[in-house]
Amino acid sequence: MAKIKPSQGAPYARIMGVGGYRPTRVVPNEVILETIDSSDEWIRSRSGIATRHWASPEETVTVMSVEAAGKAIADAGITAEQIGGVIVSTVSHFKQTPAVATEIADRIGAGKPAAFDISAGCAGFGYGLTLAKGMVVEGSAEYVLVIGVERLSDLTDLEDRATAFLFGDGAGAVVVGPAQEPGIGPTVWGSEGDKSETIKQTVAWTDYRDGTVDKFPAITQEGQAVFRWAVFEMAKVAQQALDAAGIPAADLDVFIPHQANMRIIDSMVKTLKLPEHVTVARDVETTGNTSAASIPLAMERLLATGQAKSGDTALVIGFGAGLVYAATVVTLP
Repeated sequence: MAKIKPSQGAPYARIMGVGGYRPTRVVPNEVILETIDSSDEWIRSRSGIATRHWASPEETVTVMSVEAAGKAIADAGITAEQIGGVIVSTVSHFKQTPAVATEIADRIGAGKPAAFDISAGCAGFGYGLTLAKGMVVEGSAEYVLVIGVERLSDLTDLEDRATAFLFGDGAGAVVVGPAQEPGIGPTVWGSEGDKSETIKQTVAWTDYRDGTVDKFPAITQEGQAVFRWAVFEMAKVAQQALDAAGIPAADLDVFIPHQANMRIIDSMVKTLKLPEHVTVARDVETTGNTSAASIPLAMERLLATGQAKSGDTALVIGFGAGLVYAATVVTLP
């Protein structure tokens, strides 16, 4: 019986570079208040959001991704031709096929890498990071580009008082490559499909096409249920990721949770009992909830502003529609 030759990959993988792109238009809460009965004070107290970025027609999912990818590749110190895989997490690319990853790969000059999209909502970056790590260690690609990108302004119901103020647009990207020591820890991930109704698209595309409904589909959620789940259950997942990596909270440098809501972030910090020296990403204040893009965008900003530095140990966790989640500990590039 013939034996399959074992894969020859790197011993470990790490994040080598990060890049981000935020649309040029900054939208303050005052714009949101034109279509909902609320106040700036209420929005800030409930979410911590003061502004968000909305994309122009020219700032497509592809354009934003290419910009973020270029920065990540440059930051990693490699060339686009060395990219062997492109993974894009998004829920707001409205062309079902082909995968937008293939177009992005071509636009950046990556040659003929494996390229595919995933749909894992706000946990999408963690899912993509885990897949990329596997590709590098398994040996099917030396360098993998992971992109989280959203144009959630296209899926926002500006008359929905519960969600109109939440969402923003943007793209974040990282390059994952080989390492001689662990740079991406074990991933704690999973799903709770029995709670899928708490965050969802209002109606199917076919309902809109067939005229069953006359309002374009949007994202809706049960705010209190999501808040309770994120604060109590996701803090447990975050702790499991720390334990799996063998990193006590006292040794953590940075915490980068999905930028869903400032109250959720602050509650998780308290539940995890993170020491005061841990830098906590609070990018949600000026970027809003950008779903799959939120973690790499927050990571890029922390490094760019000097709030975090290369080599820092960071806990990252994403959670959202599905309900799905993914948490891991990484070394920052």
